[in-house]
Amino acid sequence: MFMNHAQITPTRFSQILEAAERAARAIPPAFPLDATVAVNPFLGQTGEDLATAAARLGRVAGVRVTRTGAEYAAAIRDGRITEDDLAEALEASPSPLKPADAAALRHAAEQLGDGPEPSALPTIADLAAQATGIDWPALIDKCIGLWAAGQFDRGQALWSPAPGSDAFAAWRAWAMHDLTPEIAGLEGFCAHVAAAPDTPERAILFAAEALGISDAAAETAFHRLFMSMGGWSQHARWLLWQAELAGTSDRTMADLLAIRLIWDEALLAHAPEVADRWAATVAAHAAPVAAGADEVALAILQDAADRGHQRRLAAALDGETPATDRPFLQAAFCIDVRSEVFRRALESIDASIATIGFAGFFGLPLAHHAHGSDIREARLPVLLNPAVETTSAGDPAKDQASRISARSKRAWGRFRQAAVSSFAFVEAAGPVYAVKLVKSALGLGDTAKPEPAPQVVGGMTAEAKADTGAAVLKAMSLTKGHGEIVLLLGHGGNVTNNPHESAYHCGACGGYTGEVSARLLAILLNDPETRAGLAERGVEVPADTLFVAGLHDTTTDAITIYEDGLPASRSGDLAKVGTMLAQAAKIARAERALRMPGASGESIPARATNWAEIRPEWGLAGCAAFIAAPREATTGRDLGGRAFLHSYDWQADAGFGTLELIITAPVVVASWISLQYFGSSVAPDMFGGGNKLIHNVVGGIGVIEGNGGRLRPGLPWQAVHDGDALAHEPLRLSVMIEAPREEILKVLENHPGVRELFDNGWLHLFVLKDGKVDARYRPGLEWADAAPETLAA
Repeated sequence: MFMNHAQITPTRFSQILEAAERAARAIPPAFPLDATVAVNPFLGQTGEDLATAAARLGRVAGVRVTRTGAEYAAAIRDGRITEDDLAEALEASPSPLKPADAAALRHAAEQLGDGPEPSALPTIADLAAQATGIDWPALIDKCIGLWAAGQFDRGQALWSPAPGSDAFAAWRAWAMHDLTPEIAGLEGFCAHVAAAPDTPERAILFAAEALGISDAAAETAFHRLFMSMGGWSQHARWLLWQAELAGTSDRTMADLLAIRLIWDEALLAHAPEVADRWAATVAAHAAPVAAGADEVALAILQDAADRGHQRRLAAALDGETPATDRPFLQAAFCIDVRSEVFRRALESIDASIATIGFAGFFGLPLAHHAHGSDIREARLPVLLNPAVETTSAGDPAKDQASRISARSKRAWGRFRQAAVSSFAFVEAAGPVYAVKLVKSALGLGDTAKPEPAPQVVGGMTAEAKADTGAAVLKAMSLTKGHGEIVLLLGHGGNVTNNPHESAYHCGACGGYTGEVSARLLAILLNDPETRAGLAERGVEVPADTLFVAGLHDTTTDAITIYEDGLPASRSGDLAKVGTMLAQAAKIARAERALRMPGASGESIPARATNWAEIRPEWGLAGCAAFIAAPREATTGRDLGGRAFLHSYDWQADAGFGTLELIITAPVVVASWISLQYFGSSVAPDMFGGGNKLIHNVVGGIGVIEGNGGRLRPGLPWQAVHDGDALAHEPLRLSVMIEAPREEILKVLENHPGVRELFDNGWLHLFVLKDGKVDARYRPGLEWADAAPETLAA
C-alpha cells in the first residue's frame, strides 16, 4: 500500500515533522500510578485563551472545556453569579463576538442549555466505521492497548513482547503477526505493516502523503490522532517529560503517531469510498483554529463564575489581623487545601498555637531510597530535578534482611500470578489466604512500622547543614519568632485497594508521602552544627526551640510523630502536642464528614481500611484559591478547605527570591492541580479516569475501564462527583499574593511561561495589602485597583 515518495522535498519533510512535534507538545503528560501527580490537562493550550482552547479541543477531541450553559444559568438564578459578575466578565473579554450586555449573556446561557457536546473532526477510522459497519476505532484501541500494555509495562506483567526495543520497531514486530485486524476484515494489514518504513519519521511523512494531509492541516490532524489514543499518548508524553528533565530526549510520541497513521492509511485503502469525506476533513483541519460565538459566551460565563467565587473569598479576607505572642506550638503543614481545615481546627484549640503553610517537600530536592529498596524515589515537585540522595537504610544487617524479604515477596507474587502455577496456588494456598482477606476486609491488617530515620548519602558538612537549614527557614518566612515546638508535618492519604493511592499523597513530594522530607529537615534543624551556623546567616532560632517531624494522614486526620532522637526531657511538651493534635483531628473530621456521602466524624477513619470505599476522602476537590501571605491574613477565616495557604512575609524577603520561587513553583503546581480537577469535571470522558467500579490496572502505568484498551488518565469520576452532583466546583485558580505590585510584575516578565497562564486567563492574580484584596492583574503586565468592598458586594 506504500508508494514511491521520491518527490517529497526536504521542506515538506521538515514541515510535517515540525507539525508532529507541535501536536505532541499539545498533549499533557500522565504520570504512572506509583507516583501519580496532578497535571494540567490543558498544558499544551496555555498559550491561548479558554475560548480558543475550547475550539481547538472541540476539533481534536470533541469535548467541551467549560460547564454547560444550563449550569451557568442555574448559578445565575441562585445568586452564585451576580449581575456585577456578568458585567465585569463581559468588560474583561476582548472578543468581538461577545454578547452585547449582561442580559444578552444571560440569554446565551439559557439558549445554550445542555446543548450537544462539540463533535470532533472524524479520523479515517471513524469514517471507515460508518462506511463498513465495523467499529474500527474500538478495534484500534484494543489492538494498540494490548500491545502498549506489554511494551510500557513497569513491572506488573510477567512477560513483555519486545523488551528494550523502541516502541515503533516493537509494534511492527508485533503487528506483522497480529491477525486481529485481518479477522475483523482488514485484509493484508500484516503485509501493510511489513511494507511500512522502518523509522517513525519516514512513516509519518509517507502516511501524510498517502492520506493527503497538507502542511496547514497536519498539526490538528496529528493532534486528533494523539487524542484518539487517550492515555497512551499522555504516557508517551510523560516519557518525553522525564527524558527532558534528565537532559536527553525521547521519540515515543513520534512512534505512536506513526503507528496510528499506518492504521488510517490501511483503512483508507480498505474503504476508498470515504476518500471524499476525508478530503473535506483535511480541509477543515487546514482552517485556522478560532473560537465561535458559543465558545466565547461560555468562556465569559466561566469568568463570571470565577468572579463570583472571588467576591465571596474577598469578603472572608477582611484584613483584621490578630495580635500574636511567641507560640508554644508552631505547626508547619503542606500548602495542600486539605491542610486548611486541620490548621483552622488546631488553631482553635489554644491561642498558643500558630500554623505555617509551605510546600510539603520543605524545599529539600530529594531522591530517596526507602528501607530495603533499590528504587530511586523522586520526592520533590515534578518540575525539578533531585539534588540530594537520601536513604532510610538503618542498620546494614537489617537492611540486607529487608532486601531479601522484599525480593522473596516479589518472587512469591510472580509465582502466584504465573499462567501455570496460579491454578495450583489457588488450590493449595487459597484457604490460608482466606484468613488474610477477612482480616484485611475488617481493617485488622498489620500496622506498618515507621522506617528508620532518613539520612543523606555521604553526609553533609557543617557549612552545608547551616546553608540548607537557613535557606529552608528563609523560604518559610521563619527567620525569627520560633515557637517552643516547631512541628514539621508531611502528609499522605491512607487508603486501601485503590490504584490511585499515590494521588492522595503529596504532590510536592512527587506523589509520595511527605514524612521523609519532614524527618530529614527536623533532624537537620536540631543538629548542633546546623544551629551553630544559623545566626550568621540571618536566622535566629531560640535555644529551647525543638523541631519535630510528623505525618498528617489526610484520610483519617491522624498525626504520626517521629521521635528521631528527640530528648527525653521534652516528653511532657510532646505529650501536650499530642493531646492538641487529637482534639484538632476530631474537629476536622466532624467538618469533613459534612461533605462525605454517608459519613460521620466517627466513621471517617474506617473509610481508609474499607476495601469497597470509592470515596475514602475528597482529596483536593473544591480547590479554588492560592494565598501567599502572612498567616495573620487568613487566621480564623473559614475558607472551606478550598485554599492553598502559603506563608510568606515579603518584608523579610531580601531580593524577592522567595517571591520568585513561590510564583514559579508552588503556584504552577497548584494550577496543575486546580486545572486537573477542572478538566476531570467538565470533560470527564477525555480528561477523567472513568468509573472506579470497573477499573483494571495496566502495567503499573494506569487504568482501563473493563476490558477496553484505552488508558484512562486523570481523576476517577468518584473523585469529583458524589453520585448526585459535582463535588468539585470547576473554577480557575485565584492566586492572591501579599507583596509589592512591581516585584510581582518583575517575576512575570522574567518567566513568560508563567506569565501566559495569567495573560490567557488560566489563572487569576490579585495583590493583597494588609490582608485585603488591593488589585487585580490584567493581561499585559498591568494592575487594576480592586477595592475589596466592590468585590464583596
